[in-house]
Amino acid sequence: MWTRWHLIQSPSTSRPFCPTLSTSAHSLEPTLVNKPQSFFHLHLISDATGETLLAAGRAASAQYKDARAIEHIYPLIRTEKQVAKVFEDIEEEPGIILYTVVDQKLARSIDERCAAMGLPCVSVLEPVLSVFQSYLGTPAGRRVGAQHVLDAEYFRRIDALNFTMEHDDGQLPANMDDADVVLIGISRTSKTPTSIYLANRGIKTANIPIVLGVPLPESLINARTPLIVGLVATAERISHVRQNRILGNSNNYVPTDYVDRAAIAEELAYARQLCTRHGWPMIDVSRRSIEETAAAIVALRGKTR
Repeated sequence: MWTRWHLIQSPSTSRPFCPTLSTSAHSLEPTLVNKPQSFFHLHLISDATGETLLAAGRAASAQYKDARAIEHIYPLIRTEKQVAKVFEDIEEEPGIILYTVVDQKLARSIDERCAAMGLPCVSVLEPVLSVFQSYLGTPAGRRVGAQHVLDAEYFRRIDALNFTMEHDDGQLPANMDDADVVLIGISRTSKTPTSIYLANRGIKTANIPIVLGVPLPESLINARTPLIVGLVATAERISHVRQNRILGNSNNYVPTDYVDRAAIAEELAYARQLCTRHGWPMIDVSRRSIEETAAAIVALRGKTR
């Protein structure tokens, strides 16, 4: 069995709007009053999870700021019968088709159906495989889902995820030297999501909050193994994020200094002083996505090894 997913892709970010089982461009038109937007359907057909397609499709869609992609994701498509069912859906909502299917017979079937319907389609993986084949002098193995094997690398990522969840928000501070990376920062500097993203790449990541006037754990000060990185942002950015956090809180939380920009500026100054005193690098996350922050941290790891 396979599941069809629909996501509305924002042109200005790499994140989707909320997923829905049945979405059309018409249902969103009332919310787009000030700026005209165009919509197009983007069909992503994969014989595995679809992660590669999703990344490629969103990277391309992001270049068109006035158009939004309505994504239709079809994972685990491995038979002709499944392909036929996919194209029944595509016929209802035609658009661009991207696919990653290593079975050449199925790939030809997709190409032929697209040609018959007059729709553009691209095999995202095939040009890359051709380059590899040309350089290495041997054809690809054509193994479905080869990147998702349960090998040592996979279990290293699972181990990193377990470590990161156990060391979130200052938990288990005694064994900081077991971490590859430790992120520190005041509240709402994206420490936890960045930690999880890094863990998914096999990097054991702990994160510790910086609280004004509260000393950091001695185990962190004395740690020699991990890369310690301070995450900072502008007071305006943090105030905005904290305000949204409060609005979504169901416990009738009353904000005081938590969203006050002057108080936040003081917190940030304290965080910067700590990082400067110990020689820890800092990354400003004000205008960075989680992915960009993680990439900067990986680059820092490469320089400090």
